[in-house]
Amino acid sequence: MAGLPEGMKITWLGHSTFILESNGTRLLLEAWVQSNPSCPAGLKDVAGIDAILITHGHADHIGDAVEIATSTGAQVVCNPEIHAWLATKGVENVLEMNKGGTAEIAGGIKVHMTDAHHSGGIDVDPGPAVYGGEPAGYVIEFPGGFRLYHAGDTCVFGDMALIGKLLQPDVAMLPIGDHYTMGPRSAAEAVRLLGVKTVIPMHYGTFPVLVGRPAELKEAASDVEGLKVYDIEPGDTIDG
Repeated sequence: MAGLPEGMKITWLGHSTFILESNGTRLLLEAWVQSNPSCPAGLKDVAGIDAILITHGHADHIGDAVEIATSTGAQVVCNPEIHAWLATKGVENVLEMNKGGTAEIAGGIKVHMTDAHHSGGIDVDPGPAVYGGEPAGYVIEFPGGFRLYHAGDTCVFGDMALIGKLLQPDVAMLPIGDHYTMGPRSAAEAVRLLGVKTVIPMHYGTFPVLVGRPAELKEAASDVEGLKVYDIEPGDTIDG
């Protein structure tokens, strides 16, 4: 299956944050919106969110989680350590899980938590970062069978082949910025390991140090027959 199912919409809010809409259900992938310098001003209000998926505790992924969860009442999906931190902020509607696990959220959507290789301290509050558990990714499975992989922040790792084998994502959101995550060349190897044909690049362009670009990924993965690499701007929407 290539591309998105009919009726699905994915809007990039910049960096690694997306709004995903399907059959009346709205998901926020990563909670960095209001303080995200790449997010267009007209998209900073994310009312009507049903669930928020958080991959790890860095501020560029969780910085607005408390405010958004409190204002929308959306269910937050995260690891147990981030759950414990959110509880200290008064956030109650949390579904904690861990790598290898599967849980069902709004709209009959299943989320599979996968591995990711990165650091994961919660660095939102003043002072030193606190332990935020291990970073993760998600394969999001929709009724009808379509599966979307959000890799979170990660380098390429060999067990992406297991994610491809066991969870069989149709589309992958992969970081390509380099410096803090994998760059285009490593992301091209991730494409091969996963076996995907459609990629939505992320975690690039927000800051000068994040130098990777979609065109570089497309070139590095030019051997992958039929590969589609989206090259979109923050605020753009991909429609199924």
